[in-house]
Amino acid sequence: MVLKAEIHCHIEGAASPELVLAQARKYNVPTDDLIRGDSFIWHDFTTFLAAYDRAADLFRTEDDYARLAEHYLSSLARDGCIYSEVFTSPDHAVRAGLSPQAYTDALGEGMLRAKAKTGIEGRMIVTGVRHFGVESVEAAARFAAKCKHPLVSGFGMAGDERSGETEDYVRAFEIAREAGLGITVHAGEFGGWESVANALDHLRPSRIGHGVRAIENPDLVRRIADSGVVLEVCPISNIELRVYPSLDEHPFPALHAAGCTLTLNSDDPPFFRTSLKREYEIAEKQFGLSTRQLQKITRNALEVAFVDRQTRRELLARLDASVKLR
Repeated sequence: MVLKAEIHCHIEGAASPELVLAQARKYNVPTDDLIRGDSFIWHDFTTFLAAYDRAADLFRTEDDYARLAEHYLSSLARDGCIYSEVFTSPDHAVRAGLSPQAYTDALGEGMLRAKAKTGIEGRMIVTGVRHFGVESVEAAARFAAKCKHPLVSGFGMAGDERSGETEDYVRAFEIAREAGLGITVHAGEFGGWESVANALDHLRPSRIGHGVRAIENPDLVRRIADSGVVLEVCPISNIELRVYPSLDEHPFPALHAAGCTLTLNSDDPPFFRTSLKREYEIAEKQFGLSTRQLQKITRNALEVAFVDRQTRRELLARLDASVKLR
């Protein structure tokens, strides 16, 4: 088994239908129009967001969030994942009636439980929601900078890439960068190649969430390849949300051939009927990656993970040891 690492997954979007049904029973909430069989019910981006929010609303206490993190990271570990970074949302914490600190502490507790059981290492990336506006994103950055949780190691921005001007969010990223947090930005999904260029110009991230629409501009692709900015690619998400009509038209192979540094991720896995394991399988079967290339994909993620040097050395040593055993 090729060891795996994931650096792009939204924790609320990682709740399995099984876990969501258990939460619904706990709070006596009907789910007939939310889950059918083992799948969430949605048919376009708007209904996906609605289903996502309804599932997220079933996590309401610190124990709920600890359970969510433990459940997801443990499932990753069973599939050979040794490292996980999840996007967290202070906005969801407030919506659940928790303080961002209590929410973060609970997720951290769940991550530590998963590590104790499986050995998987985990970190959190506090995320602002772009279409909630500049003040909201800056508030998320201030929280990320001051919360001092040992597993909070990054800051990012998700939401509608077409909302607002990228330069308006510069201060939020300065706050996070001054606090020593790693920086990633969602771009190049629905916003086109321009959103990637704007993120690089104004926010200076080391990683871009998605970034696949960069393929529409060859000069931008060369810039990404030459700079070493890493793309957090989520192939199945891109198909399910109709960024591309099929895997045959997905730009992963072209970006890889152009020398871009890529990683594989699941984004919101149960909503898209995927998993990190499935993303690796598709990269092998559909995109033609060899075992050695898949190992390099994992190494890419570990080399840009938002962790301290000692943790990175330990993770890379685990990967290298697994390669020697093959």
